[in-house]
Amino acid sequence: MTWDELKAFCLSLPSTTWDTPFDEETVVFRVGKKIFALCGTHSRPWKVNLKGDPALNRDLRSSYPEIVPGWHMNKEHWNTVDLEGTLEVGFVHGLIRHSYERVRNSLPKTARVNLG
Repeated sequence: MTWDELKAFCLSLPSTTWDTPFDEETVVFRVGKKIFALCGTHSRPWKVNLKGDPALNRDLRSSYPEIVPGWHMNKEHWNTVDLEGTLEVGFVHGLIRHSYERVRNSLPKTARVNLG
């Protein structure tokens, strides 16, 4: 998955925005001002941090060598996913969607309503 593909998919999710709050190379994708994906645009190998259900995160890490505890993140709630490995694009899209939905569902009800 390339940067353009990752960006296009993340931005296809409703009410998603992106910015670079830390430095020019670290991009975050947000829903309702909360981060659901974070990546370094110049890092190699190409990886993305995604939020997930803790039990699912443990299962993913034990099943896929490309998925490890989130680098510089809460290891229980975040995974780092290697996008240059053997994971299929559709599978990665599912992980991104899960992260997005997890964050969106954690927003206060008024914030979710305002998103549409």
